[in-house]
Amino acid sequence: MRPEWMTLATRPVPRYTSYPTAAQFQDDVTDAQVQTSLASIGPDEPISVYVHVPFCEKLCWYCGCHTTIPNGYDRIARYVDLLLKEIDLWKAALPEHGGGVHLHFGGGTPNALRPDDMLKVLDALRDAFCITDTAEISVELDPRTLGPEMISALAAGGVTRASLGVQDFNRTVQEAINRVQPYMLVKGAVEALRKAEITAINFDLLYGLPHQTVQTVTASAELAASLKPDRISAFGYAHVPWFAKHQAAIDENSLPGTEERFAQYHAMAETLVSFGYTQIGLDHFALDDDELATALTSGQLHRNFQGYTTDTCKTLIALGPSGISEFANGFLQNAKDIRAYTEAIEAGRLPVTRGVGRTFEDSVRGAVIERLMCDMSVDVADVCSAFDAPLSMFDEAFLRLHDLEGQGLCHVSGSRVMVPENARVLLRNVAQCFDAYSKPDAAPANRHAKAV
Repeated sequence: MRPEWMTLATRPVPRYTSYPTAAQFQDDVTDAQVQTSLASIGPDEPISVYVHVPFCEKLCWYCGCHTTIPNGYDRIARYVDLLLKEIDLWKAALPEHGGGVHLHFGGGTPNALRPDDMLKVLDALRDAFCITDTAEISVELDPRTLGPEMISALAAGGVTRASLGVQDFNRTVQEAINRVQPYMLVKGAVEALRKAEITAINFDLLYGLPHQTVQTVTASAELAASLKPDRISAFGYAHVPWFAKHQAAIDENSLPGTEERFAQYHAMAETLVSFGYTQIGLDHFALDDDELATALTSGQLHRNFQGYTTDTCKTLIALGPSGISEFANGFLQNAKDIRAYTEAIEAGRLPVTRGVGRTFEDSVRGAVIERLMCDMSVDVADVCSAFDAPLSMFDEAFLRLHDLEGQGLCHVSGSRVMVPENARVLLRNVAQCFDAYSKPDAAPANRHAKAV
């Protein structure tokens, strides 16, 4: 890493899975705002649906997601009942639309549900959101608790893609994050899913975990690639114990430093590329025949709360505590606290408690940031022209970019901005120049993860 990049690498920067980002969400959402958001959906407009399952059998210490340990199935069963009620509430609230073309289950651990409950939820979603026959239905899975009955239920329910949380295959690292899962267990899960004709497989890997080295992340990337998942995400571990209290269980002295994290990122990327994967944006990889790689080539790649995606929908309906819905005019977030979520559902109200509107300028800036995050280059004038917006909106951004260009993070030619390959890991720092809410020299340390 260049010495002058060290400060940038340790700077807190948004992930830009939305714009405005969640840091701008406010607690004063009104019913009128909710109704205005719903009214923004066109009668023929396709939608996406996200379902959050906030339970895990065992807590992984690295995790920053909204989840809890249920201590038995009773709490999960009650949650399934609440989820079915929330599905009915959205069904009644939504105007006519073009049907659901993407459905994603995240968590937590979606396979914490029993197979019959998973099928019950899938059936309800299909009915309420008019899920199309060609929809992509994806589920995040914990291979440690994935049994044959659940795999059969997922196949019967029409699931087309499975995303397995792998993180790392090294035993020492796994013990340090409280997630032990041998390679053969993951291999068995992949084989069982493919046998059930759920053939689209994603893996999640992490770098920057306790006790990881360049050698261990390289070995893990090689093992992951040997199973030939269609997509692999390679995220940097975000150590934010002020936000995720259980991360305090991780010994900070065992965490790699910034230069080591930088080296791990490049080692993992180089390994995956050597196995035939195409690097997608900041942290995703895909086989050449995967839709994600095709979308990158055609300029149709997008980015949302699930990361890089082929999903082009302007509307995302999120169910479950902490779920964030997206509309043309902004974002709405469900209550994070399960008690507040339960109270709203039982009272017959959508459990929305937070959110933020999206102004015209937000839309323009968001489009610029998305193209840069997806393509590593953007012609700002082209985006402005598409929105009929003045290029002068970005005068301050180009002044910021001038400073980064001097450090080798980007090249600016007229209104075109390009991030070179060797600076890919600092892509978010360049995107931040276009963010009117986040000043590069004043980002609150407790709101975002470090750039590397």
